[in-house]
Parts: sequence; structure tokens; C-alpha cells
Amino acid sequence: MDLRDVDVFHAIMLSGGVGSAAQILGSSQPSISRALAKMERDLGFRLFDRIRGRLVPTREGQLLHAEIRESFVGLERLKRSAARIREVGGGSICVASLSALGHGLVPRAVAAFARRFPKVRVNLQVRTSNAVRDLVATGQADIGLAADEVDTTGVEHSVFATPPAVCVMAEKHPLARRKTIHPSDLAGEPLVTLSPDDTVRRALDAAFAREGIVPNVAIETPYSLSIAILASLGAGVGIANAAAVSDGMVDGIAVRRFEPAIYFRALILRPPSASSSALVSAMARELYRVRNEMGIGKPPPERG
Repeated sequence: MDLRDVDVFHAIMLSGGVGSAAQILGSSQPSISRALAKMERDLGFRLFDRIRGRLVPTREGQLLHAEIRESFVGLERLKRSAARIREVGGGSICVASLSALGHGLVPRAVAAFARRFPKVRVNLQVRTSNAVRDLVATGQADIGLAADEVDTTGVEHSVFATPPAVCVMAEKHPLARRKTIHPSDLAGEPLVTLSPDDTVRRALDAAFAREGIVPNVAIETPYSLSIAILASLGAGVGIANAAAVSDGMVDGIAVRRFEPAIYFRALILRPPSASSSALVSAMARELYRVRNEMGIGKPPPERG
């Protein structure tokens, strides 16, 4: 007995005859009759009695069909599960992000994704950019956001966001009265800034050097969110990623445009040879949607 035999038997039981079963299965009556006869030979008992030209299920046939119905119910469950997998790509997803996007943009995208797919478990990792890259490269994260200075060997990548650097300070700081802050405005001011190896920090140092200013660096940290918090506490004036201070995430700060314009660049990373999972694609769409809402997707001028 094989699956074709089971389909034939099930169709006869549902339709009540060989002719109707043939129509259901898109086959011929002789083919259905041969399959039924073969199945009865293989089983060693009759499935139907032939009474006045009609097929009447035997007791054995009824018992066997009850078992088959259970199998078909299970098959329907499998089909529904397959449909869910086709729609959302599975039951879990891991998203890794650098801090600047991991406390604002990414949570907004994850929250929207979770509302759309309430049965999918999301693992959100906020790590350093190098750690994000490693998680993606080893397949531990399905999608990642990292600064553009990471080694992209072994991962699929493209530019995701280009938020500008902004100047942050306590709300009552005298510079808060200005709309735009220039390097000359920061001469002598205690500066809270990124670590020296950060590409934006190097661009900032170059902007000060062009005007002959030696910045008064008071505090260095790799995280823009830390810069904003320190600035709100009066530790100095900070230069931070605009995405890290969006939506009023830090109380008590003023955010001002900084010129000359300096841009951060974040990459979106995928594992090598990543499959086209509907789940990952849905998360990526939410990330891009929030990015566009925040207006930080426009490519900046090439760095010179």
C-alpha cells in the first residue's frame, strides 16, 4: 500500500463510487478500480462489498478509513504550518544592532514587527559593531546593523542609514540658544565625544584642525547615547549620532545642528549566502520603514 492507494481509497469513501473518485483525482475509472483491487490484495481483506452495483464499506474498510482521517487531519495541520512558515519564515528571529540605532530605531521596528507577527519570538541584541558583525557572520543573528568601519568580509552588506552628527547639551546651556553650532563655538568648551578610533570622531578632529582649534576633550565614550546622557547632566557639550537622541529618549537636552556636516554610516548586514526568508524580509521592511520616517536614509556626500 502506498500514498496513491490511500488517496484512491479516501476519495472513494468521500464520493461513494469509483466514477466520482476518478473525477476527484483526475484519473480514469479503470485506473481507480485497479488501484483499489491492488490495495485490497496488499492488505489481505476487502475494503468494500459490491452490492447491486454499489460499493459499501466493510467493517474493516470503515476502521481503516477512521485511521486515514486522523492522518489527513494531521496533514492539514502540516499544510497550515507550512503556510505560516511561508508567510513569516519560522518561529524566531535574531536582530543585532549597534547602540546608536539599538535604543531607538530598532526597538520601534521590532515593536511594529511583533504586532504584525505576535507568535514570532524576537531576540534583540544591542552590542558593539564588531560583535554585531561576528553574530551575523556566524549565523547567530539573522540581520544586523553596524557602523561602517567593521570588517565586512564574509557578510552581505549595504549602507542602511546615514544620520548626521548633532551637538547636544543641557537645555539651559548658553549654546542652546543657537540653531547651529560650529567648531569655533566649542573652543574651550568641555567636550564629550566619541572614542578616537571612531570614523566620525576623526572627521570631527579634522574639522577642528581646519579652524586651528584644539578641542577640550573632557570625556570619551564609544556610545552616542552615553554622550547625550552625560551632556544632559552638564558634563560638557557632546557630538552624537542624531539617531541616538531621536524621539526625546534623553530628558533635559537640547539638540542642535552641527556644521560642517558630518555623517555617521550604518550598514545592514546579512549572513553569507543568506536565504530569502520571508521573516527576515519582513523585519528588514520594518527597519527601512522606520529609517525613512526618521529621515536618515539619504546618502551623504562622499567623504573626502
